[in-house]
Order: sequence, then structure tokens, then C-alpha cells
Amino acid sequence: MDFKIDNIDGSARASTIKTTHSTIKTPVFMPVGTVGAIKALDTTDLESFIKPEIILGNTYHLYLRPTDEVIKELGKLHGFTKFKKSFLTDSGGFQAFSLSDNVKIDEGGILFRSHIDGSRHYFTPKKVLDIQYNLGSDIMMILDDLVALPATKSRIKESIERTTRWADESIDYHRDNQERGIGVGQNIFAIIQGGTDREFREKSAKELCRLDFDGFAIGGLSVGESNQDMYSTVEWTTQFMPKNKPRYLMGVGTPEDLVENVARGVDMFDCVMPTRNARNGTLFTSYGKINIRSARFKLDTSPIDSECNCMVCKNYSKAYLNHLIRAKEITYFRLATIHNLYYYLNLMREMREAIIENKFNSFRDEFYAKRGIIY
Repeated sequence: MDFKIDNIDGSARASTIKTTHSTIKTPVFMPVGTVGAIKALDTTDLESFIKPEIILGNTYHLYLRPTDEVIKELGKLHGFTKFKKSFLTDSGGFQAFSLSDNVKIDEGGILFRSHIDGSRHYFTPKKVLDIQYNLGSDIMMILDDLVALPATKSRIKESIERTTRWADESIDYHRDNQERGIGVGQNIFAIIQGGTDREFREKSAKELCRLDFDGFAIGGLSVGESNQDMYSTVEWTTQFMPKNKPRYLMGVGTPEDLVENVARGVDMFDCVMPTRNARNGTLFTSYGKINIRSARFKLDTSPIDSECNCMVCKNYSKAYLNHLIRAKEITYFRLATIHNLYYYLNLMREMREAIIENKFNSFRDEFYAKRGIIY
């Protein structure tokens, strides 16, 4: 992986990440393709209308079906899905934790039952990397000990200590494998934990960032804490992260979350929000979000967002989208998803341009002014 900072405006960073499969301009939002597909879209839609340079897949789900061995046999993720740009795969630890009723975490890993058939599985730091070698992702996340908030200090302390031990095991295993020709084109990111506790975030960041990872993520946020707690935790944590490596905030979030955390020095984001909300009728616009189910759109011939250049806004009206969702027409899911993802990726492009031109504060002011928000 090559990483280059193109400009810094305040704490906001515009950078370039080069992987084996694509050149990624940051700040970047990664659409979530949990099981190897963005819900309601195919690869042609991505290439034609969204144009992401990187998307996210999930190790837990792909391991269970169709299995990582099947994906390896069929050309790894790039050959199997026909998406030729970059993939980031998370470790699956969060899903093992959240989707299973009987999770047991010990020093070796995470024991869980499949949400599909109840079968028992055990994720270890080495196991999740072996799965991701089979998947062939460009960026692999290591196994960490996730803590749901709120949590006791003793549980958070246990979490970050275990996360560090697993990180040591993971980086040694990965570098040894690369020397043997395995995972040579794959990069590995560690995940900083610590809840909203500053002492623990600093400890976790310093312990992990001394290790030879290709990038670092901030995990364990957007799990129930307030927005302000999230923002202050990110601002506190980034000061302990290397300036010359990518910074990834996992599972975040709203357009406002993206703007605020770019302002605090984050480069990479992912979240199911634009795709999930699209399916539920919530569409994002330059002036805030709308519920397209509302009866007020029944005769509205305007586009979803007058400032948006996506295929949907160029060709279809709010009235048409309102009709499609009320009629439960499957076409709605495709069009709404295309719009929301285009909006998110275009927001990132606009932020990058503002950072390059040293106008990020002005961009931020205008972003909130359009929403009638004083921040």
C-alpha cells in the first residue's frame, strides 16, 4: 500500500491510498457489501453510477456462506463478484458478537454459533486472517475484542489488553505469511478500542500504533454513545495515531458524522446507513433527509435533490419514487440506493476538494447552513 497526504486543512486530511486494485482518494466512504454485493445493486450499477474505488465485505457472513473456500475457488472476491476495484474486509468479530446468542470470548478468540444454522465456530486472530487470505481483500481488519457501551472500566481494560495481544499475534502471523508468499498484496489494519474513556483510548492507540500495521482504525463507537462523545473520543484518539498512515472510523455514520470526523482527521468511513435507509424510504439530500413515502410527494415533479447529479435525480421525480415505494415495486430499492450512495460519495468528493483548496471550514459552514443547523 502506498499512502500520500495531498493536503491538510486544520485537522482535515486529503490523501491518496494506492492498493493493488485501485487508487483511493480520501476522505472516502466505503459502501457496505456485506455478503459480496451492495443490496439492490450489481457491479454494473457500481461502475456506471456510483464509481466507488473501494467497498466493504464481511468476513463473518462470507465465511458462513458461500464460505471463503468457495470464494477462493471461484477467483477470490474480485473474480467472484466481478468488482475489480478494492475490497476491505472486516474481521467478523462484531457480527460474531452481535448475531450469536451464546458468544464466549477467551484469550484465544471468540466462540460463537452461526445465526444461520446454529453450528459452532471459533474465530482466532490467525483464523480470521486465513479466511481473508482466501477472500483476497486489499485491506484486512484484525480480530479485536469489541465492547458494547456502556461498559465497566474493568471490562474495557480487559478488552484493550486482549486486543493488543491479538494484534501482536496477528501482525507476526501476517508478516511471516508474506515472507512465504501469502497475502503479499494484502494490507492489514489494527483496531483501537477503549470506549469513550480517554485513558484507555490513549493506551490502546499507543500500544497498537507501535506495531507495523499498514493502517489503523477506531472501533467501538457509534454503539449507543452520544454524538458529542463520539466526536470528542475521535478527536482525542487521532492525536496518538501515525500521521503517515490511513485512519479509519468504523461503522459511522450520518452525513453530519462524516463531516465532523473528517474535521477531526479521519480518512476512511463505512456504514450501512445510506443503503438501509434507502430501502426504508429515507433519502439524503443537500438540505437534509426526506421520507419519500410522505403523501406530500405524490404530485411532486422535482428531483430528490436539485443539487444532485446522480442518474436518479437526472431522470426521475419524487412523485415517481413515492409511487414505487408505496407500490412495493422492487425498482424502488435500486433507484433509492443509487441516489443515497451517490450522495454519500459526492459528499466525500466535495470535502476532499475543499481540503485541497484550504476551504474546509467554509464548506462545513455551508453544509450546516443548508440544513438550518447551527453547530
